[in-house]
Amino acid sequence: MLRTNPKFQLVLASQSPRRKELISHLGIKFEVVVCPIDEDRPAPDPIQYVQDLAHEKGEAVLALLQKSKQITNPLLVSADTTVVLGKKIFGKPSSRADARKMLTELSGKVHIVYTGVAIKTLERAHVFYEKTEVEFGPITDDLMEMYLDTEESLDKAGAYGIQGAGLVFIKSVRGSYSNVVGFPLDRFILELKKFLKVDKQHEKNWRHDFFL
Repeated sequence: MLRTNPKFQLVLASQSPRRKELISHLGIKFEVVVCPIDEDRPAPDPIQYVQDLAHEKGEAVLALLQKSKQITNPLLVSADTTVVLGKKIFGKPSSRADARKMLTELSGKVHIVYTGVAIKTLERAHVFYEKTEVEFGPITDDLMEMYLDTEESLDKAGAYGIQGAGLVFIKSVRGSYSNVVGFPLDRFILELKKFLKVDKQHEKNWRHDFFL
C-alpha cells in the first residue's frame, strides 16, 4: 500500500551551526526557523529542563509557521543541550572569566551532557532526551589559556566544544558523541522513524517517502 499523505517539510528550530551540520547528514532538505523564548528559569531537574526547553522552542516556531502559512505541512525539530556536574547546571558562559570558572570546576571530573529533543507536526508531538558521560582530564594552566584563546567556549554549554580544541582535555566519552556536540543524531533517527511509523515497506526509501 503506497503512502498517500502529504509529505513533510523538515524544519530545524535552531541557529546552531553544529545542529545544522548534524541534521544535514540525514540527506533531507530542511529549513531553519527560530523564535526566541525565555530560557531563564529554575532548573531543579536537568532532564525535565532540557525537555521543557526543547518543547517550548518547538511550540514557538510551530505557532510562527501556522501564522505565516509559509510551510503547510512542517515536521519540526527543536533541541536544548546542557552540561551537569552533580546538581549544578552549566549554561553558556557570559565571559572569558566565566568560561575559565566553569572549566576549572569540570577539570578532572566526570560530568553529564543532556539533550532534550522535540519532534512536532501540526497534529502531534514527541519529546525525548539523551544522556552522555564526559570525563575531563586535568586542565593545566597552559591548556586552559590556549583553549580560552580560541573563543570556542563562549557559545557552548559548559564552556567547551567536543568537536574542536576542547579535545585536548577530554579523557573519555561514554555514550553518544553527537549528543555532546549538541544533537544526538543516532538516537534521533530511531525516534523519528518511530514517530513516522516507518514500516518495512518504507524502510529503504523513508526519506523520500515522507519528506519533500
